[in-house]
Amino acid sequence: MYEHKLEKEIWCPIEYGLDVFGGKWKSRIICVIAANGIIRYNALRRELTNVTDAVLAAMLKEMISDGLINRKQYNEMPPKVEYSLTEKGDSVLPILQYICQWSKNYTEVDKEKILSSCKTCSQF
Repeated sequence: MYEHKLEKEIWCPIEYGLDVFGGKWKSRIICVIAANGIIRYNALRRELTNVTDAVLAAMLKEMISDGLINRKQYNEMPPKVEYSLTEKGDSVLPILQYICQWSKNYTEVDKEKILSSCKTCSQF
C-alpha cells in the first residue's frame, strides 16, 4: 500500500476533502473514471493528455490508498489492470459537479472559451 513520505497535517474537514479529491489531477481522474465506469491505464492516460506517467501513477496510488479508486489486476499476459470508482469515490461526484457549476456561474472570463464543459462533466 502506498504511504506518504511526509505525514500530512489535517486541521479541518475541508482540508481533508481537498487533500483527498482536490488538486489538478485527482478531480479530473475521478471524472474520467466516472464517465467510463471501468477504464484501463492507457485509456485513462489518453484522456488526461498532459499528465506524465509518474504523476498519474502517483495520483492513482494515493487515490487507491484513500479508498476512492479500485484497482483490479488480471493475471494474464500481457498484464491487464482496470480502475473503477469505489462507493467513496462515487460520493465525491456531486461535490465536483457543484464546484463545476459554481465555477461556470462565478467566473469573470469568457465562459464559453475558457470554461467549456469537459466531456465528462456533461455526462453527470
